Amino acid sequence: MELTKKEKKTAREVIETGLQKEFAKGLFDADTILTKWKNKRLDNREAYHSLYKQITGFDKHIARRYDDMTGSKYLFIVAAQLRDGIISENDLNEFSPEAKQAILRISSL
Repeated sequence: MELTKKEKKTAREVIETGLQKEFAKGLFDADTILTKWKNKRLDNREAYHSLYKQITGFDKHIARRYDDMTGSKYLFIVAAQLRDGIISENDLNEFSPEAKQAILRISSL
């Protein structure tokens, strides 16, 4: 399905909202590790390795989902965000019924 120019703009806005939420989650997860370290529940080595693993894994996830983002991938990115609970169906209200249905169908795969 091809998105209209207006829908592509909407998709970019929805994707950016989801991306900001993903960044916040990544930072929260890193902060959780650092808090455990500060409270002496992790030693230096464990904290470092946990933080490194979390950051690199998160970076790979962000890169796989958002790098080389073009208009032809917008529906798939929005659907992936919806499937992962990053955005909700309410975020799809500005899309045409056909585009919304396509996103819902892709997200259920």
